[in-house]
Amino acid sequence: MKYNPIKSDLFVGNRLKFASNMMPNSLAVFNSNDIYPISADSTLPFEQHRDIFYLSGVDQEESILVIFPDCPIEKHREILFLKETNAHIAIWEGEKLTKEKAFEISGIKTVYWLTDLEKVMFEIMTQCDIVYINTNEHYRANVEVETREDRFTKWLKNKYPAHAVAKSNPILQRLRSVKELTEIDLIQKACDITEKGFKRVLNFVKPGVTEYEIEAEYIHEFIKNRSKGFAYTPIIASGKNANVLHYIENNQRCDAGELILMDVGAEYANYASDMTRTIPVSGRFSERQKAVYNAVLHVKNEATKMLVPGTLWAEYHIEVGKIMTSQLLNLGLLDKADIQNENPDWPAYKKYFMHGTSHHMGLDTHDYGILTEPMQPNMVFTVEPGIYIPNEGFGIRLEDDIVIQKTGAPINLMKNIPIEVDHIESLMHN
Repeated sequence: MKYNPIKSDLFVGNRLKFASNMMPNSLAVFNSNDIYPISADSTLPFEQHRDIFYLSGVDQEESILVIFPDCPIEKHREILFLKETNAHIAIWEGEKLTKEKAFEISGIKTVYWLTDLEKVMFEIMTQCDIVYINTNEHYRANVEVETREDRFTKWLKNKYPAHAVAKSNPILQRLRSVKELTEIDLIQKACDITEKGFKRVLNFVKPGVTEYEIEAEYIHEFIKNRSKGFAYTPIIASGKNANVLHYIENNQRCDAGELILMDVGAEYANYASDMTRTIPVSGRFSERQKAVYNAVLHVKNEATKMLVPGTLWAEYHIEVGKIMTSQLLNLGLLDKADIQNENPDWPAYKKYFMHGTSHHMGLDTHDYGILTEPMQPNMVFTVEPGIYIPNEGFGIRLEDDIVIQKTGAPINLMKNIPIEVDHIESLMHN
């Protein structure tokens, strides 16, 4: 891994929190992700399942974590099953985790090779009544492939049909949404790497560059700073392309007078950052572009102030919509008749700002969090309003990553990333 080691205390604490939410005499099982094939012998780069990483720190394929707090045999209250390493694997793939290294990373003393899985599982399954299975219930999930977790769940339920089944996901939704200070530090590190990439791009952009060249500048800076790359597929959208919310082709030329909307973020140690900035190709905003830009910035700043404990996500978005409506009236994009005749289910402002303002962020870019429950301290949210004007040939979105505080103003993890018009113009001209 490119990232620096993380102290095992984080993962030990995460397991304790999870275990405290389990029912009596129950165990929970978590699997690594598959390495997904492309064709022939080609595969996608491995990405660890965020749940097993959150609970163990293990960042390797073919790994299984078992948590069984009430196990009568103490050594089986936490177990890791790993792919056994050997000299052949070490030569061809690089050495995999040893039992000693796995303990150093995770704080789990009992480590078996996967060859012992069925034998050990039979023993501990005779000692428990309930099994927590790990399903993906994120509100944006759209999974069409059968995952390693899915296959394991089928095997487990078929082999032990008399056991009651519970779900890990509701517990993890709550736990992962509230970050430990170590996690916030890791997200801050990802944001700091993103800052380096953005400042590099400000010195690079000029009329005639291409979107893919800008993407290349980001990835260079990210990998140079111990990130394995983008936290999500980057959006580098010049001119009218910015009006396509998930534009990812990144293959057009950036021309003088245009704006470039860049929705990019580095990952670090599997934690995401999520930034959007919009900059002028020529280094100067037109008066119209500046007016729309400052309207978006005003909405972002006002929305940020509302990220406090107790805020409800749905009510927050209603209030943000009111602020955006006021700005669109000022810009002449809406008039009073538009507001009077609007559909309550799709307010008038949605013509120019059609997506949500904020989402949870952490190990996943759209991280776990139950949106019907009040916001809590140490939750991390994006704030990302935008105004999209296809008939004027540009769209503007601005986005920062924000930590809710117990008291006082929320903390902006991207406060050092330039965002004011004058600052951006000054850096581009210098």
